[in-house]
Amino acid sequence: MTVVETIEVLSPVLQGSSSSFLSTGTIIALTGFFALLCACIVIGHLLEENLWANESIISLVLGLCSGLVVLLVTKFENSHILTFSEDLFFLYLLPPIIFNAGFQVKKKQFFKNFTTIFLFGVFGTMISFCIISLGAYFLFKRVGVANLNIQDYLAIGAILSATDSVCTLQVLSQDETPLLYSIVFALKLLGTFLYLFFTSTALGIAAGLISAFIIKTLYFGRHSTDREVALMMLMAYLSYMLAELFNLSGILTIFFCGIVMSHYTWHNVTESSRITTKHAFATISFIAETFLFLYVGMDALDIEKWKESKASAGTSLAVSSTLLALVLVGRAAFVFPIANITNLMKKRENTKIEFRQQFIIWWAGLMRGAVTIALSYNQFASSDDTSMQDSALMITCTIIVVLFSTVVFGSITKPLIGAVLLRHAKPTISDATDLPSQEDLNILFLESGDSSEQTNNPPTRKNSLRLLISNPTYTVHYWWRKFDDKCMRPVFGGRGFVPFVPSSPTGARDETS
Repeated sequence: MTVVETIEVLSPVLQGSSSSFLSTGTIIALTGFFALLCACIVIGHLLEENLWANESIISLVLGLCSGLVVLLVTKFENSHILTFSEDLFFLYLLPPIIFNAGFQVKKKQFFKNFTTIFLFGVFGTMISFCIISLGAYFLFKRVGVANLNIQDYLAIGAILSATDSVCTLQVLSQDETPLLYSIVFALKLLGTFLYLFFTSTALGIAAGLISAFIIKTLYFGRHSTDREVALMMLMAYLSYMLAELFNLSGILTIFFCGIVMSHYTWHNVTESSRITTKHAFATISFIAETFLFLYVGMDALDIEKWKESKASAGTSLAVSSTLLALVLVGRAAFVFPIANITNLMKKRENTKIEFRQQFIIWWAGLMRGAVTIALSYNQFASSDDTSMQDSALMITCTIIVVLFSTVVFGSITKPLIGAVLLRHAKPTISDATDLPSQEDLNILFLESGDSSEQTNNPPTRKNSLRLLISNPTYTVHYWWRKFDDKCMRPVFGGRGFVPFVPSSPTGARDETS
């Protein structure tokens, strides 16, 4: 399998001498690409306080500029410094991004809103898929695209209906908007069938627990902190590869593996390893995200695909506009109805999703990025049933949608959050104020002790069940913590675990919760 191939048409120099290991062209191409990555980081730092710019947009613009330079140097023969297959994306770049998202996610916020997340992720994605597929089927023929088959229309719906998690991670902040971050990001993660969801989740949890048990039992920190860090990384990647081997969702698997590792494994390693892993995972994820957006910018000027499509500017614009409009309508068709349905099931006003929040959930999920392009290439670049012209048209129009949505929607999202949400934010209420009291939970499960000490008219089970129904999330969380403390942590470690070795964890505060 060829992972990285150097485009050797940049200049005659690139076709010159070569060593036994790397050619001159490969070295120059890699040097140029890494220089662009460094430039993205430096410019991103300088524009950190700018609400209208982020690393994704900066990387896209630099990619476009470098692609244009390569086009001019090669006399419009090619726009790439490097080309790579979809295997590079799905096997090497996407896993660290998703794993770090799970490792750093605010677990309490994620599981507190899990019911809402599940409704958005499963039913919402299905609604969007149906609207985009049907819309493309009926509208494409009106703009001159008539040679696609049913499978192609279904693929278009599947590719564009799911939120691009890489884009979402770039523009939403867990600290400023934890609820919206959890919901919007999880739309990508949970947009799969129930079988894939449960089996993939189980595999990720199992991998995380095995890593926690091994590190807790063997005490790697006694001899080498490098081994425990290496084991965490390799076990996470192993979970992803096993999921792909068994045709499961590698994204879901490695995401939940990250959650479990942050809850158990991370607390079992030494203090220095905790600092190392936390920053290493974040750094690798950041580099992978920057790499992807930089390449997307260069890929937008893929002259070969534009030539193969043989479509006029009007046709390309019409198809791209149709796709973008379907994404807008498809997302609105499920965000607002499902949000209002979940509000009807919530009794506390401070837990309901306000219209301003619903609008941000709709807006922030409109971005499409590297995942969308990779899926489009995977579907249409090697399709035998679709003509080369129509396949190239679908790829180029997908690129247009990605560029427009990332630059326009991505640049406006942060200022929009500041204007719509943060300026109208209600006073922050501690999670503890929302919890039922310990006494209520004891009454709920009849754990209050000797019945003779109760009042003459003790609460009935009916009232207790009503409390359970009215506070399902908090009640389940309460029992999960009891089960975790009593059964899980003695076996798998976690916060508070103190192995009898030098430089061992001291039960430090869980920074990832």
